[in-house]
Amino acid sequence: MTDLASSAASSRGRIIAYWVITVLVAAESVLGGVWDILQIPYVRADIESLGYPAYFLIIIGVWKLLGAVAVLVPRFPRLKEWAYAGLIFNYTGAAASHLAVGDGAGMLVAPIIFTGLTVASWALRPPARRDLSPS
Repeated sequence: MTDLASSAASSRGRIIAYWVITVLVAAESVLGGVWDILQIPYVRADIESLGYPAYFLIIIGVWKLLGAVAVLVPRFPRLKEWAYAGLIFNYTGAAASHLAVGDGAGMLVAPIIFTGLTVASWALRPPARRDLSPS
């Protein structure tokens, strides 16, 4: 295989990986956001066990939905940076909250996995989805 063909295959694989991971992160954000806004019993019990008020679910749910839209839509690279930051804050905040109340390691698995997936999505972004402006 020539260097050019190898580079094209690598680039194609990177784009596929980016989209698969990004769709997983966005889907989790949409599903989680909807569940938060609807305050389904499982989510409400979880948030209350962490010591947060129920209205926090509406706030975080709306932000999750907006973050999912931001990472999926074309253009707006600066907005994407903020959305990725928000997703990282959400997942690491969930892990920290479970640690703070003494929940077991099992409650840390999902937030840690989605933190990693969010970082991977951010790192694999194509150049058109990056904010390359100095500031």
